[in-house]
Order: sequence, then C-alpha cells, then structure tokens
Amino acid sequence: MHNFRELKVWQRGIEIVIQVYKLIDNFPDSEKYGLASQMKRCSVSIPSNIAEGSGRNTPNDFAHFLNISIGSSNELETQLIIAENLDFLSNTETDKLISEINKFQKMTRKLISTVREV
Repeated sequence: MHNFRELKVWQRGIEIVIQVYKLIDNFPDSEKYGLASQMKRCSVSIPSNIAEGSGRNTPNDFAHFLNISIGSSNELETQLIIAENLDFLSNTETDKLISEINKFQKMTRKLISTVREV
C-alpha cells in the first residue's frame, strides 16, 4: 500500500527511537530490565506499527496501525514523565522529546485523515 520508508511519520518515529536509546544510556543499571526496557520496547513500537500498517490491504487497516502507533507514543510520553520524576532525566531532556512526540502525533493524525479519505 505505502513504502513505509518514504513516510515522514515513520522517519520521525525512527528519530524518536534513537533519542530514547541515547537517553536511556544515562539510566542507572538497576533500570536495565525495568523502565528502560519498557521505554525501548515502546519507542520501537512507534515506527514498527507504521511499517506493519503500511503493508495492509485497506486504508482502514493502515489507519488502525497508525492509531496504535499514536497509542505507543502516548505510552512513551507517560514513561518519560515517570523517568523525569525519578530523576533519571532532566526537565529539558523530557520536554525536548515530548515536543518531538507531539509533532509526530500531529503528523500521524493528519496522515490518518488523509488515508481515510481515500
């Protein structure tokens, strides 16, 4: 249906994953299998669902996976706030990535609207 690599939302999702992995490098070792692991899985889910949905047969199926991707980004935002409250991240780091997530969500919602018009 779509070449996911050409989608700007997928590209932005990949950038979010990279940023999350870089931030997690500074987490305490005790979080390796806790919050850090959850944040990695969650961030990877964002572009992965876009890629999966792009190969579906109908626009509604694609829109469904785009919505799942938005849900994963909401989950990641929550985890960033938790990490900040635990003093694993600074307010600046958290705000910067949440801003990127919000841009991703806006772009994705617009794509969902476009896909559903087809």
